[in-house]
Amino acid sequence: MAHHMFFLSFLVTLVIATQGIYAVEYVVTNTARNTPGGVRFNNEIGSEYSKQTLISATNFIWSLFQQNNAADRKNVPKVSLFIDDRDGVAFTSNNEIHVSARYINGYSGNVKTEITGVLYHESTHIWQWNGNGQSTPGGLIEGIADYVRLKAGYAPSHWVKPGQGDRWDQGYDVTARFLDYCNSLRNGFVAELNKKLRNGYSANFFVELLGKNVDQLWKDYKAKYAK
Repeated sequence: MAHHMFFLSFLVTLVIATQGIYAVEYVVTNTARNTPGGVRFNNEIGSEYSKQTLISATNFIWSLFQQNNAADRKNVPKVSLFIDDRDGVAFTSNNEIHVSARYINGYSGNVKTEITGVLYHESTHIWQWNGNGQSTPGGLIEGIADYVRLKAGYAPSHWVKPGQGDRWDQGYDVTARFLDYCNSLRNGFVAELNKKLRNGYSANFFVELLGKNVDQLWKDYKAKYAK
Protein backbone atom coordinates (compact mmCIF):
# COMPACT_ATOMS: atom_id res chain seq x y z
CA MET A 1 0.00 0.00 0.00
CA ALA A 2 2.80 2.35 0.96
CA HIS A 3 4.48 1.55 -2.37
CA HIS A 4 1.34 2.50 -4.29
CA MET A 5 0.97 5.75 -2.35
CA PHE A 6 4.59 6.62 -3.09
CA PHE A 7 4.09 5.90 -6.78
CA LEU A 8 0.94 8.05 -6.95
CA SER A 9 2.74 10.86 -5.14
CA PHE A 10 5.59 10.58 -7.62
CA LEU A 11 3.18 10.82 -10.55
CA VAL A 12 1.49 13.92 -9.13
CA THR A 13 4.88 15.55 -8.58
CA LEU A 14 5.93 14.64 -12.12
CA VAL A 15 2.78 16.14 -13.62
CA ILE A 16 3.21 19.37 -11.65
CA ALA A 17 6.86 19.61 -12.64
CA THR A 18 6.06 18.97 -16.29
CA GLN A 19 3.34 21.59 -16.32
CA GLY A 20 5.67 24.02 -14.65
CA ILE A 21 8.12 23.73 -17.52
CA TYR A 22 5.51 25.07 -19.93
CA ALA A 23 3.70 27.44 -17.58
CA VAL A 24 3.68 31.08 -18.61
CA GLU A 25 3.89 33.84 -16.03
CA TYR A 26 1.78 36.93 -16.71
CA VAL A 27 2.55 40.27 -15.05
CA VAL A 28 0.59 43.51 -15.43
CA THR A 29 2.12 46.85 -14.38
CA ASN A 30 0.41 50.23 -14.58
CA THR A 31 3.28 52.71 -14.78
CA ALA A 32 0.86 55.54 -15.57
CA ARG A 33 -1.45 55.14 -12.58
CA ASN A 34 -1.27 58.85 -11.73
CA THR A 35 -2.38 59.94 -15.21
CA PRO A 36 -6.01 60.17 -16.42
CA GLY A 37 -5.49 57.11 -18.65
CA GLY A 38 -3.90 55.15 -15.87
CA VAL A 39 -6.81 55.95 -13.58
CA ARG A 40 -9.31 54.94 -16.26
CA PHE A 41 -7.42 51.69 -16.77
CA ASN A 42 -7.71 50.88 -13.07
CA ASN A 43 -11.38 51.87 -12.90
CA GLU A 44 -12.72 50.35 -16.13
CA ILE A 45 -10.32 47.53 -17.04
CA GLY A 46 -8.04 46.57 -14.18
CA SER A 47 -4.90 44.50 -13.81
CA GLU A 48 -6.66 41.26 -12.90
CA TYR A 49 -8.97 41.40 -15.93
CA SER A 50 -5.99 42.21 -18.16
CA LYS A 51 -4.05 39.24 -16.79
CA GLN A 52 -6.98 36.89 -17.40
CA THR A 53 -7.33 38.32 -20.91
CA LEU A 54 -3.66 37.59 -21.64
CA ILE A 55 -4.19 34.01 -20.49
CA SER A 56 -7.36 33.63 -22.58
CA ALA A 57 -5.66 35.19 -25.60
CA THR A 58 -2.71 32.84 -25.32
CA ASN A 59 -4.94 29.76 -25.17
CA PHE A 60 -7.03 31.06 -28.09
CA ILE A 61 -3.93 31.68 -30.20
CA TRP A 62 -2.50 28.24 -29.46
CA SER A 63 -5.81 26.69 -30.48
CA LEU A 64 -6.24 28.80 -33.62
CA PHE A 65 -2.65 28.10 -34.69
CA GLN A 66 -3.18 24.39 -33.93
CA GLN A 67 -0.23 24.39 -31.57
CA ASN A 68 -1.32 21.55 -29.36
CA ASN A 69 2.15 20.69 -28.07
CA ALA A 70 4.80 22.83 -26.43
CA ALA A 71 7.23 21.89 -29.21
CA ASP A 72 4.97 23.69 -31.71
CA ARG A 73 5.08 26.98 -29.80
CA LYS A 74 7.61 29.61 -28.92
CA ASN A 75 9.26 29.10 -25.56
CA VAL A 76 8.06 32.19 -23.70
CA PRO A 77 8.24 31.83 -19.91
CA LYS A 78 6.93 35.30 -19.09
CA VAL A 79 4.60 37.84 -20.70
CA SER A 80 4.59 41.37 -19.29
CA LEU A 81 1.96 44.03 -19.90
CA PHE A 82 2.77 47.68 -19.19
CA ILE A 83 0.28 50.54 -19.22
CA ASP A 84 2.49 53.51 -20.10
CA ASP A 85 2.04 57.25 -20.46
CA ARG A 86 2.90 57.39 -24.15
CA ASP A 87 1.37 58.20 -27.52
CA GLY A 88 0.08 55.64 -30.02
CA VAL A 89 -2.01 52.58 -29.20
CA ALA A 90 0.25 49.64 -28.35
CA PHE A 91 3.36 47.75 -29.38
CA THR A 92 5.09 44.51 -28.46
CA SER A 93 8.82 43.90 -28.02
CA ASN A 94 10.82 41.21 -26.21
CA ASN A 95 7.67 39.51 -24.86
CA GLU A 96 6.52 42.82 -23.40
CA ILE A 97 3.25 44.46 -24.41
CA HIS A 98 3.03 48.22 -23.97
CA VAL A 99 -0.38 49.89 -24.12
CA SER A 100 -0.85 53.66 -24.20
CA ALA A 101 -2.64 55.15 -21.21
CA ARG A 102 -3.31 58.21 -23.36
CA TYR A 103 -5.15 56.02 -25.87
CA ILE A 104 -7.19 54.49 -23.05
CA ASN A 105 -8.07 57.92 -21.73
CA GLY A 106 -9.11 59.25 -25.13
CA TYR A 107 -11.12 56.26 -26.31
CA SER A 108 -14.77 57.24 -26.61
CA GLY A 109 -16.39 53.81 -26.78
CA ASN A 110 -16.31 50.73 -24.56
CA VAL A 111 -12.67 50.89 -23.58
CA LYS A 112 -12.66 47.47 -21.90
CA THR A 113 -13.76 45.74 -25.11
CA GLU A 114 -11.33 47.79 -27.20
CA ILE A 115 -8.32 46.99 -25.02
CA THR A 116 -9.34 43.33 -24.94
CA GLY A 117 -9.06 43.33 -28.74
CA VAL A 118 -5.75 45.17 -28.58
CA LEU A 119 -4.40 42.54 -26.17
CA TYR A 120 -5.43 39.72 -28.50
CA HIS A 121 -3.60 41.46 -31.34
CA GLU A 122 -0.46 42.16 -29.32
CA SER A 123 -0.45 38.68 -27.76
CA THR A 124 -0.35 37.26 -31.28
CA HIS A 125 2.93 39.09 -31.88
CA ILE A 126 4.38 37.25 -28.90
CA TRP A 127 3.34 33.79 -30.10
CA GLN A 128 3.32 33.96 -33.91
CA TRP A 129 6.27 32.91 -36.07
CA ASN A 130 7.65 35.75 -38.19
CA GLY A 131 9.81 34.12 -40.83
CA ASN A 132 12.93 33.64 -38.71
CA GLY A 133 14.39 37.05 -39.52
CA GLN A 134 13.81 36.80 -43.26
CA SER A 135 12.02 39.42 -45.35
CA THR A 136 8.49 38.58 -44.28
CA PRO A 137 6.08 41.37 -45.29
CA GLY A 138 5.29 43.43 -42.21
CA GLY A 139 1.72 43.70 -43.45
CA LEU A 140 1.36 39.93 -43.24
CA ILE A 141 2.60 39.84 -39.65
CA GLU A 142 0.16 42.60 -38.65
CA GLY A 143 -2.60 41.00 -40.71
CA ILE A 144 -2.24 37.69 -38.89
CA ALA A 145 -2.46 39.52 -35.55
CA ASP A 146 -5.65 41.27 -36.63
CA TYR A 147 -6.97 37.97 -38.03
CA VAL A 148 -6.69 36.54 -34.51
CA ARG A 149 -8.54 39.56 -33.17
CA LEU A 150 -11.22 39.06 -35.84
CA LYS A 151 -11.72 35.38 -35.08
CA ALA A 152 -11.84 36.11 -31.34
CA GLY A 153 -14.80 38.41 -31.96
CA TYR A 154 -13.10 41.71 -31.15
CA ALA A 155 -13.05 43.41 -34.55
CA PRO A 156 -14.15 47.03 -34.05
CA SER A 157 -16.84 48.60 -36.21
CA HIS A 158 -14.42 50.99 -37.91
CA TRP A 159 -12.51 48.17 -39.63
CA VAL A 160 -12.70 47.91 -43.42
CA LYS A 161 -15.39 45.65 -44.81
CA PRO A 162 -14.52 42.38 -46.62
CA GLY A 163 -13.17 43.11 -50.09
CA GLN A 164 -11.84 46.57 -49.26
CA GLY A 165 -8.19 47.57 -49.43
CA ASP A 166 -5.52 48.28 -52.03
CA ARG A 167 -3.20 45.27 -51.73
CA TRP A 168 -3.07 41.96 -49.92
CA ASP A 169 -0.15 42.92 -47.65
CA GLN A 170 -1.53 46.32 -46.69
CA GLY A 171 -1.65 44.99 -43.15
CA TYR A 172 -3.96 45.08 -40.15
CA ASP A 173 -7.69 44.86 -40.94
CA VAL A 174 -7.22 44.74 -44.74
CA THR A 175 -4.92 41.72 -44.61
CA ALA A 176 -6.96 40.16 -41.80
CA ARG A 177 -10.06 40.16 -44.01
CA PHE A 178 -8.05 38.69 -46.90
CA LEU A 179 -6.62 35.95 -44.68
CA ASP A 180 -10.14 35.16 -43.49
CA TYR A 181 -11.10 34.67 -47.15
CA CYS A 182 -8.07 32.43 -47.72
CA ASN A 183 -8.96 30.41 -44.63
CA SER A 184 -12.46 29.92 -46.04
CA LEU A 185 -10.85 28.21 -49.04
CA ARG A 186 -8.93 25.85 -46.78
CA ASN A 187 -9.85 25.59 -43.14
CA GLY A 188 -6.69 25.88 -41.08
CA PHE A 189 -4.84 27.86 -43.75
CA VAL A 190 -3.66 30.56 -41.35
CA ALA A 191 -2.44 27.95 -38.85
CA GLU A 192 -0.48 26.19 -41.60
CA LEU A 193 0.89 29.49 -42.90
CA ASN A 194 2.07 30.43 -39.41
CA LYS A 195 3.72 27.03 -39.09
CA LYS A 196 5.63 27.62 -42.33
CA LEU A 197 6.77 31.01 -41.04
CA ARG A 198 8.71 29.29 -38.28
CA ASN A 199 11.72 28.78 -40.51
CA GLY A 200 11.42 31.45 -43.18
CA TYR A 201 9.16 33.18 -45.65
CA SER A 202 8.25 32.60 -49.26
CA ALA A 203 5.40 34.02 -51.32
CA ASN A 204 5.14 30.47 -52.67
CA PHE A 205 3.55 29.40 -49.37
CA PHE A 206 0.21 30.55 -50.80
CA VAL A 207 0.71 28.33 -53.85
CA GLU A 208 1.68 25.37 -51.69
CA LEU A 209 -1.39 25.73 -49.48
CA LEU A 210 -4.04 27.04 -51.86
CA GLY A 211 -2.78 26.23 -55.37
CA LYS A 212 -2.71 29.87 -56.50
CA ASN A 213 -0.22 32.67 -56.12
CA VAL A 214 -1.10 35.43 -53.69
CA ASP A 215 -1.74 38.03 -56.41
CA GLN A 216 -4.34 35.78 -58.04
CA LEU A 217 -5.92 35.08 -54.68
CA TRP A 218 -6.15 38.82 -54.04
CA LYS A 219 -7.84 39.33 -57.42
CA ASP A 220 -10.31 36.52 -56.65
CA TYR A 221 -10.99 38.06 -53.25
CA LYS A 222 -11.62 41.51 -54.70
CA ALA A 223 -13.86 40.05 -57.40
CA LYS A 224 -15.94 38.17 -54.84
CA TYR A 225 -16.87 41.38 -53.05
CA ALA A 226 -17.03 43.71 -56.07
CA LYS A 227 -20.23 45.73 -56.26
